[in-house]
Amino acid sequence: MKHMIDVAGLTLHVEERGAGSPPLLLVHGFPLDHTMWRRQIDDLATTFRVIAPDLRGYGASSVTPGTSSMRQFADDLAGLLDALGVVEPIVFCGLSMGGSIGWQFLQHHRPRVRAMIVCDARAAADAPEGVRTREQLAERVRREGTGFLPETLMPRLFAPATFEHQPQTIADTRAVIVNTDPEGVASGALGLGSRPDVTAWLPQVDVPTLLIVGEGDKISTVDEMRSIAEAIPGSEFVVIPGAGHMAPLEQPVLVNEAIRRFLSRV
Repeated sequence: MKHMIDVAGLTLHVEERGAGSPPLLLVHGFPLDHTMWRRQIDDLATTFRVIAPDLRGYGASSVTPGTSSMRQFADDLAGLLDALGVVEPIVFCGLSMGGSIGWQFLQHHRPRVRAMIVCDARAAADAPEGVRTREQLAERVRREGTGFLPETLMPRLFAPATFEHQPQTIADTRAVIVNTDPEGVASGALGLGSRPDVTAWLPQVDVPTLLIVGEGDKISTVDEMRSIAEAIPGSEFVVIPGAGHMAPLEQPVLVNEAIRRFLSRV
């Protein structure tokens, strides 16, 4: 079932399926929407209540100008859970920007979290050159629109094998990126550029945590995510073969198996 939910004057689009416990909140990456989780929704909703929103500025949700910070996204999601009547602690599952939002959600809404799944994400902040790159992208997309984005972003998102063997996945992702509102892209890019460094905080994470990374991820590398896992007490770490930065899309069977194994223990 798909809903349009009002959250403090913001309209968020969300797909909700299944009824099992614990509830699973799937938070998409930049500059995508909830459909990147379609293979997880189809599988995991047979066992769990799955909640997959479009973040502000993405998909069918409201677009707001300026900068959308990771904290703002996290607060939006807490408001969404309130609006949906979710009182049970959730499993937060985020990819890339969704993982950055997850760190903020855990820091500021800890009682709502039963466990964390962080896919292909970073704990460090951007270096100054990275911040400037995001600022330039925001400026360009506001000026030109989103047509240039797939060729700019997608070579770093997917493993070469995905381009070769999964043309529909590539085509679907390209369409989502091109159809994303330019202001949503810009505000999210600026929010990513200003995200806090949470590296020193990681040892304080006190919920069961699963880290998933594609073996060919060029953005949040295996070594970087292994370091995150080593910093979080008792965390689990899974490397997905044949995947880049978009492991849940590229290798959904392997990712879903890892998620199910983890959820059977939390």
